[in-house]
Amino acid sequence: MSTNPNKALWEKGDFTRLAETMRESGEALVRDVGVKPGLRVLDLGCGDGTTAIPAAQLGADVLGVDIARNLVEAGNRRAREAGLTNIRFQEGDASNLEGLEANSFDLIVSIFGAMFAPRPFDVAKEMVRVTKPGGRIVMGNWIPGDPTLVAQILKISASYSPPPPEGFISPVTWGVEANVIERFTAAGVPAANIATARETYWFKFDGPPPAFVDRFRTFYGPTMNAFEAAEKNGREAELQKELEALFVAQNQSDSVERTSIPATYLRVTVTK
Repeated sequence: MSTNPNKALWEKGDFTRLAETMRESGEALVRDVGVKPGLRVLDLGCGDGTTAIPAAQLGADVLGVDIARNLVEAGNRRAREAGLTNIRFQEGDASNLEGLEANSFDLIVSIFGAMFAPRPFDVAKEMVRVTKPGGRIVMGNWIPGDPTLVAQILKISASYSPPPPEGFISPVTWGVEANVIERFTAAGVPAANIATARETYWFKFDGPPPAFVDRFRTFYGPTMNAFEAAEKNGREAELQKELEALFVAQNQSDSVERTSIPATYLRVTVTK
């Protein structure tokens, strides 16, 4: 259906096993952005519904779109289990939202989702196109070089992986305010209608930090790829050690048997 090269990446592991550690912050974020009954919401790069399902539970009419078939299936399964009839998940590419009508959503949410899609200018253009006049777009984007967890995981993983293909635009460029403004103004949004702020997202895992590293190694596409590349170069143990040191250093849990790690991200709010 899609030529998006990220499809294989996000179908490779099982992001649901990571998303389980992100639910609490997802629910808090949805409440914070003012989701209410009757709002028509598009969750783009929705995974298995960490923000989409709480939005539906608050009474919004929600469509979740993700590139990965397994995550779409998991989202629909979670919605059924929760007894929700005001939400559905479908496959789609944030760079080309074909089949979605212009001016049809009150709110677009994309938390660590659309930032990973190729062709960022097309992503911004498509998000603006399907937003109703007066509607909002809210993105959560990891920040390049940030010292907190996810930016460092991506940075470490990249250092063990082959160089990206020519023309590749790093997802974390969405975490730079100047890039955000450039992309949305190119899509027709006045710069005055674009706001950014640094916020914190928490990962909460019921186990010690090394076990949390293993969860990433087993189920998170970018980390899986990094370990495969490291193994070929005999650097697998080195990568494991580097990630474990990162997770241990950033763990803020009171218990050595639990992991609680904050990660800073750029929250983007665009008003059409």
